[in-house]
Formats: sequence, structure tokens, C-alpha cells
Amino acid sequence: MRKPILAVMLAALAGPLVAQTSPPISNDLTVDMSPQQYRICNDRPARPTWMDEINPREAYKALTLMRLYELRSWETINESGDCGCDVRFPSWDAASTEYEEQFASDTQAEHTQAQLALRNEQNQIARAVQDICEAQGNW
Repeated sequence: MRKPILAVMLAALAGPLVAQTSPPISNDLTVDMSPQQYRICNDRPARPTWMDEINPREAYKALTLMRLYELRSWETINESGDCGCDVRFPSWDAASTEYEEQFASDTQAEHTQAQLALRNEQNQIARAVQDICEAQGNW
């Protein structure tokens, strides 16, 4: 006789949880505030503050701006053939302005559609951008 699917799923979940041990508890409450280090282009401009402070229920708004920002930088790389850090990671100002004008008042569903459209555009130039950036050591 086969086990009910729920019993199988619960057994699979319980197995690893029982075997794991918790890390030791520490009273050290220090936070590392040193700048994040990236493999390339460490002097990236800071994202708009609102993106880090947004309510998690509205995170889709930040995702739309991030997609737009990356697409616009990739378009510039593709058109110019330059993948320098200032081109790959430009100021957020232009993308922020475009976001405010085109997407800020959209519904969540509209943001989802916009993100898909932006991703599709990005996918069309992805190989060319990767080739340019790899050749310049910025991928």
C-alpha cells in the first residue's frame, strides 16, 4: 500500500531538519558596515534610497526599476561597444526618471508585464553585451 503523499512530503521535510544542528548563539551584535565588494566595478552608484526602504509588498516596484536600469545600460553597451564601469553601472538618475514617468503609478500586474517586456528586450541583446563585456574584462 502506498503512503499518502502528505506523509511522504512531511517525512522528507523532517529528515534534514532533525539532522541539522543550530549554529552557536553569539552575543556579538556588530554589523559589518564596510562597502560591498564586487568582482568588477566596485565604484557603482548607490541605488535610490527608496528601493532599500520599500515595503516588501511593493518590492515589485524596485524590481521594475532594476530591470529598466540594467536594460538601459546594456543598450548603451551594445550601441557603443564600450563596457567600461561607468557605462555598465551608470547613475540611476535617467532610469529613475523614466521609471517615474512610465511605471510608478502602474498596478502590480502592470509591473509584472513591464518586467517581462524589459527582460525580453534584454534577452535580445544579451549575447552581444556579454561578448563586449567579456572582451573588456567586465563580465
